[in-house]
Amino acid sequence: MPKNVLVALGGGATQVMNASVHGLVNACKSFPLTFGNIYAGRFGVEGMLKEELLNLSAQPEAEIKLLSSTPASGVLGSCRYRLNEANPADFERLFQVFRAHEIGYFFYIGGNDSMDTANKISRFTSSRGLDVVTTGIPKTVDNDLGDSEF
Repeated sequence: MPKNVLVALGGGATQVMNASVHGLVNACKSFPLTFGNIYAGRFGVEGMLKEELLNLSAQPEAEIKLLSSTPASGVLGSCRYRLNEANPADFERLFQVFRAHEIGYFFYIGGNDSMDTANKISRFTSSRGLDVVTTGIPKTVDNDLGDSEF
């Protein structure tokens, strides 16, 4: 049985993020036996916490294709909300949303803080026995990675 997908954006919005969503939707649709409906959290984690999910699977292919040329965060929106492990209510709420929408795959697109968020969500869902494959998709290749010679 295919599991549903959830994608969200975090951090400063870029056109690269929209192109990543476009590529993700196309890739998921190529494997209908693996991936079910594709949802997007409106305004990143904040939208996920409010259960503001857009069903990207229901959108015409022409609309999804436009994401590759849409500036900034476009329709999906982004946020700079940081999940804090000292606030378990946020994680419990995400757990409820993932279960309610049968999410089996979560993709978070953004920078360093967003990759940290993806890691926190992955650890939490795993600790609760929820089978969710979590993947961070980088929005840029930062020059601040590596040593000073980099």
